[in-house]
Amino acid sequence: MALHLLLDSADPSAWEQWLPTGLFGGVTTNPTLLKRAGQSCTLENLRALSERALAMGVQELHLQAWGADLVGCGAALAAIAPDRIWVKLPITRPGLEAARELQQQGCRITFTACYEPQQVLLAAALGVDYIAPYLGRISDLGRDGHGELIAMQRCIDALGSTLRLLVASLRSASDLPRLAAEGLNTFTISPAIAQALFSVEATEAAAAQFERDAL
Repeated sequence: MALHLLLDSADPSAWEQWLPTGLFGGVTTNPTLLKRAGQSCTLENLRALSERALAMGVQELHLQAWGADLVGCGAALAAIAPDRIWVKLPITRPGLEAARELQQQGCRITFTACYEPQQVLLAAALGVDYIAPYLGRISDLGRDGHGELIAMQRCIDALGSTLRLLVASLRSASDLPRLAAEGLNTFTISPAIAQALFSVEATEAAAAQFERDAL
């Protein structure tokens, strides 16, 4: 499958900066990103934000359900744009049960907060579209984050599953080529990581030299 990049941000100004590049097929958000962006985590505000993102041409919008009624919240989120919204749920027992009910309603699901390979098997068994392992946070626990995500991908490949690892919590632009070389192809990255992808001093120097020589 081809490389698939999503922008991990709930800040519309970041969407306006990065979506026109054509690099990103969608946007991922969660209550933490909403809080950082100064956005309220309410259905009304998420509906307004979704309309802005969709107007920018976003093909995938991953919105996280919250609260005691994950099914009701997830269904309300999906109803904003059923063909373009993926409901994000934590890979917990309540999250799995909610995912099953939402799937029966025709909702698309992305599991989040994945830390262990066996959680990938649960997502594959349920037949959801995505699961998001937290690369940086796994490494913060003193584990080999890259190695564990590669093992997760090998499980998916061995099963012949259509599940996609949506790699999240990247800390460096170098994480992408390291994992892509092992067959991982779906990433959600922050605006800071997006900027770092272009921050290659030698390339910038060469481009500046071309301009000077053109004069």
